[in-house]
Amino acid sequence: MATIVVKQIGSPIRRPKDQLATLKGLGLNKMNKTRELEDTPSVRGMIAKLPHMVQIVEEKA
Repeated sequence: MATIVVKQIGSPIRRPKDQLATLKGLGLNKMNKTRELEDTPSVRGMIAKLPHMVQIVEEKA
């Protein structure tokens, strides 16, 4: 199972509510918090929606 580690690099303050909901869906809600998530197309799509707030730190095979 492949996993990716994502880090929140932007604040959701003054952002649209759908972006805040996407961050919560990824399990992120505070600056510089990291999460290890399963590498699926849905997770990749959520990350692609927030390129200004989320960064991929590491990809594990």
